[in-house]
Amino acid sequence: MNLSEKCVLVTGASSGIGRAIALGCADAGADLAITYRRNRDGAEETATLIRERGRRVEVIEADVSREEDIAALVKALGSHFGRVDAWINNAGADILTGDGGRLSRREKLDLLLRVDLRGTILASWAAVDFMRGQPRGGTIINMSWDHVGIGMAGENPILYSAAKGGILSFSKSLAREVAPQIRVNVLAPGFIETSFGEGANEQWRRDVVERTPLKRWGAPEDLAGAAVFLASDASAFVTGQTLVVNGGVV
Repeated sequence: MNLSEKCVLVTGASSGIGRAIALGCADAGADLAITYRRNRDGAEETATLIRERGRRVEVIEADVSREEDIAALVKALGSHFGRVDAWINNAGADILTGDGGRLSRREKLDLLLRVDLRGTILASWAAVDFMRGQPRGGTIINMSWDHVGIGMAGENPILYSAAKGGILSFSKSLAREVAPQIRVNVLAPGFIETSFGEGANEQWRRDVVERTPLKRWGAPEDLAGAAVFLASDASAFVTGQTLVVNGGVV
């Protein structure tokens, strides 16, 4: 799959899945714009890795829950690249580790709805407005969750279901609204080896492996390959779809 001569934006690319997606796009030949909210050092590390691959990259600070930050992001994209061929809304709130894991249930809900759901919607609207002015349109990729269709018990899964389920439904409707000029698809990861997985209880980690047909946790790079496919012309006849990347759990 080839992304040469394409410009790709990946939000929340300072670590984990966002970094892997950005590097996967660079490996496929794309130039990148990447965003971060607080972890500038991580974003600069991602940028260094992209430049080592011979690709151009711009690092932009943006809180996707703030309309003014999204407006500034669009302005920066126009200034640096003049276009965006694939806009990947990966940025999301962490309610599992660090300070986020210590929030109350209500605080976690408010954070997820503000950053993951509202932020994805605002960013998608901005992407549509930008891409409608481009001769070849573009593609938007939003991040959901593999369990939104079947559910999972627990405080955090219930909260994720609300936010990520909203992203899935929104994206399907948006795909119909903006076709044929712009394609909109969804990535739905399962258990991925990020900071949360690395710090999880060892027994629970083994349980995840046992109930996964492919018998392992996913790696951020597994999402990268799927994102490159959806961002490339190889998926030119794909819109309104959800690509589940979870080793067969769901």
